[in-house]
Amino acid sequence: MPVARKQSRTRKPRPLSLQDLDYAITYKPRGVRSSDSLDACDEIIGQSRAIEAITLGLNVRSKGYNIFVTGLLGTGRTTTIKHLLEQLDHEHPSLSDVCYVNNFKNEDSPRVLTFKAGEGKRFKKDMGYLVDSVRKVVPKIFMSEDFKDRNSRIVREFETRQKNLISEFEEKLTSAGFVMVQIQSGLGARNELQPLIDDEPSSLEKLERLAKEGKFPLARLDELRRKWDSLRREFDITTIESKKLAAKLEEALEKLRHSMVAPLVSDKVNMLKKRYPDDKVVDYLDEVQEALVGDLDRFREAQPRRGEEEPPPFRKREPFEEFSVNLVLDNSEQTQVPIVIETSPTYKNLFGSLERVVDRFGYWRTDFTRIHSGSLLKASGGFLVLNALDVLSEAGVWWPLKRALRNAELEIAAYDPFYMMAGSGIKPEPIPLNVKVVIIGEARIYHLLYNLDEDFKKIFKVKAEFDSVMELNDRNVHEYFRFVRHCVDLDNLLSYDLSGMQAVAEYGRRLAGHRQKLSVRFTAIADIVREAAFCCQQRGGKKVTRQDVHCAVANKRRRVNLIEDKIQEMFEHETLMVDTDGAVVGQINGLAVYSSGGEYMFGRPTRITVNTSLGKSGVINIERDADLSGPIHNKGVGVLSGYLRQMFAQDKPLVMSASISFEQSYSGVDGDSASSTEIYGILSALTEIPIKQGIAVTGSVNQKGEIQPIGGVNEKIEGFFDVCSMRGLTGDQGVVIPHQNVQDLMLRPDVIEGIKKKKFSVWPVKTISEGITILTGVPGGERLASGGFTRGSVLAQADDKLREMAMTLQEFGQNKKNDENNNGEEKRQSSKKSPSKSRKPRKGKK
Repeated sequence: MPVARKQSRTRKPRPLSLQDLDYAITYKPRGVRSSDSLDACDEIIGQSRAIEAITLGLNVRSKGYNIFVTGLLGTGRTTTIKHLLEQLDHEHPSLSDVCYVNNFKNEDSPRVLTFKAGEGKRFKKDMGYLVDSVRKVVPKIFMSEDFKDRNSRIVREFETRQKNLISEFEEKLTSAGFVMVQIQSGLGARNELQPLIDDEPSSLEKLERLAKEGKFPLARLDELRRKWDSLRREFDITTIESKKLAAKLEEALEKLRHSMVAPLVSDKVNMLKKRYPDDKVVDYLDEVQEALVGDLDRFREAQPRRGEEEPPPFRKREPFEEFSVNLVLDNSEQTQVPIVIETSPTYKNLFGSLERVVDRFGYWRTDFTRIHSGSLLKASGGFLVLNALDVLSEAGVWWPLKRALRNAELEIAAYDPFYMMAGSGIKPEPIPLNVKVVIIGEARIYHLLYNLDEDFKKIFKVKAEFDSVMELNDRNVHEYFRFVRHCVDLDNLLSYDLSGMQAVAEYGRRLAGHRQKLSVRFTAIADIVREAAFCCQQRGGKKVTRQDVHCAVANKRRRVNLIEDKIQEMFEHETLMVDTDGAVVGQINGLAVYSSGGEYMFGRPTRITVNTSLGKSGVINIERDADLSGPIHNKGVGVLSGYLRQMFAQDKPLVMSASISFEQSYSGVDGDSASSTEIYGILSALTEIPIKQGIAVTGSVNQKGEIQPIGGVNEKIEGFFDVCSMRGLTGDQGVVIPHQNVQDLMLRPDVIEGIKKKKFSVWPVKTISEGITILTGVPGGERLASGGFTRGSVLAQADDKLREMAMTLQEFGQNKKNDENNNGEEKRQSSKKSPSKSRKPRKGKK
């Protein structure tokens, strides 16, 4: 006995009511009528997760706990960082001063001296006082009567000794009959010993010529030669002794000067040692004392000589420059921990520089006095805030920054990647670094560095993610109102009434893209607050109302929707072909979202057509064949193919070819939000049931036929509404959307007004069956326990059509096989009737 089919009624979804679409903010704080009744918001709103991470990173002083902040632009990342840094306990900051001084043992390696905050400036001042006082006092010592008397006594003593030495030698010359004469030799003169002949000095060479001529006795010449040799040795000894006496004189005078200057320098240096007992400072002061006492001539080098107004350029202009102190970090006036936000992190701005000058020979030179600090050193003991993209886009910045954070020391060097600055260079001693770095960047930059840079995860151990939305509740709406007051006070704007503040919160709700969320992209919210105040000012209002906020949003849209208007004109002129009334088989309106760059997106309908035929090709994606289909769209076509097999190919083969085309699409298609739309088109083409052209569809689908949520639902509905409004609303038009997207609906006021007047509708659906019911007016149907579908439904008609196509293909194949068999039999019969040809036997080879 046959089992009767159990017929079930397909649920026809109802369109959303005005209450379902209303997203107005109704929160009304007690006693608040305008923004003037509220306190301005100074706290960070909606970023509790990020604040916890940042607080951890800022307070843990261990190595590597630097912070990388990610999040969308406009979510208050920089503002939050500044706010949290200012809230930290900075009553007793532990800061240092850093000085570079000369290394007297190796001038190419200046040494670093660190002091407590304020002591570096005082040390520089004390060193200046030391040098100035010595420069003033030492010349006075040299001009004192006591010094002159001692100096004169020493000079006279040595002059007497030298005079006696020379007198003894002159007596020997006289007794031997010789004299000392000066002979011109080139530009100079030399002393020569010559014998007296007839009371006239004569050279031995002249006497030798006379002896050869027989005019001078040879015995006498030999005697003079022996005396000359003996006197010459005596002369050399006397000369050496004279030079020794001169050297002893200089040594005695130097001891005199040292004995009178050294106690003065020592007393002043010892005072500094007691004031600055650090070992490195004491070592440096010892070298300073040794250098000052060891070269007393420097006290006369800078003084103009007689007849000079100033020292000539070839002489050292500042002989005491090597005793100067280069204070590269001065925290003497810093009462709080330094917070440095570097907006231009070039190598020079971040790490400092070595200034180079051209000397008189044309060479580039530098020294420790030309070392300049950068932001990294200025933030020592505090915090440095950087932008990730700026840091990575500057050449030669990222690797030195990592090295400085990893080694906790800063090396200041000249940045010259092309080696164009030839000349002397110095290598300053590294500076101990204690700084917390906060980098703000996009999530993709963080992931790139984390995966590709091994050091990154060691030096940036804290990641703070900024959310773009927060929960919608009365507390957060109240914070929104307080933020409006903050913007009003900050920019001296017109006050907001309650409706205006509610409208701002509604804008934040739409910006969040979810009915239960509020956006925390307060940069965009603040822009609307300012622009709405301008709209109010333009109309001559005294308080900003809801109307002004709507005006600001509309003006903001108009500034960036030129492309949208141009596309709308193409619909108006029917250049882009889309029907908004009537019904057509195998034709349906899909919805797509366009981006004009930046944050503005808009939706527009597109015609999708489907043709089906007998065959085994399955679903043919024309966009993919033309290389215009993206990977996600390809996946969507594959999913709908799986749905068709699951629904209709359980008891028969699926022998259908269905070609799908996005008409007038020339720039590519991606995304799976049209996969349900394509199924509707296939079902219409199979059953020849027309689809209402006044209804557009969006929604993804899985292989079970369940509708899945999509993005850009508001833009898609508004885009189709604009096209329908341009051609005239009939009351039968609307959009089919996934039911999960109802919570995302925050439509424009004009769209809601059209729905309120029942000129436009929005239907949420859960399954393909519900969607096809709305589009065709025919029940979609459901699968029955027997395996079939509801009688007379779209699914039942499609199943019958596919079964018919399968049978047709089977019959076609059987007929073709029979025809082939008949043709083969006829060929065999004809071959039997024709005489057979005799074959000659082949001869074999021997």
